Amino acid sequence: MTYSIRSLISTDLPLVLALNNAAVPAVNELDADALAALVEHSNLAVAVVDDDTSDIAIGFAILFIAGAEYASENYRWFSSRSTDFLYVDRIVVADGHRGQGLGQVLYDAIFGAARRLKLSEVFCEVNLEPPNPGSLAFHGRLGFASVGQLSTKADTVVVSLLAATV
Repeated sequence: MTYSIRSLISTDLPLVLALNNAAVPAVNELDADALAALVEHSNLAVAVVDDDTSDIAIGFAILFIAGAEYASENYRWFSSRSTDFLYVDRIVVADGHRGQGLGQVLYDAIFGAARRLKLSEVFCEVNLEPPNPGSLAFHGRLGFASVGQLSTKADTVVVSLLAATV
């Protein structure tokens, strides 16, 4: 199989919503309106697809640059420390497609976008509580390092704030 990255389109949103909500608690749950608003206000929203079925998203990422009007606690934390970044708000690969290199395909596109935009860093966060050790290990292999921790969602979630040089 070969995979490609393409922009998210409106017909992707129902499937992307299902993928997002199946990945809770690694990402926060959304409803259709919240997802549509997130995609609309993002700097970049992409899907990874199997080239044989390019109309079906099997993973996605939603990204913001510095200066966006975005109320996320994590995004605000990064924004208070830098003005030169691409923020990965969420990245999800469908359950049946994990372990096939799709996260790497998405991150190749993310770092490519950051280079095109001449940005210095890519930021993201990974849950420490509830724990997500697989994601922490994956991000470590990509060169992400912890730059802080943040307790969010009324102290129900603790995240490791990660940065990687572009």
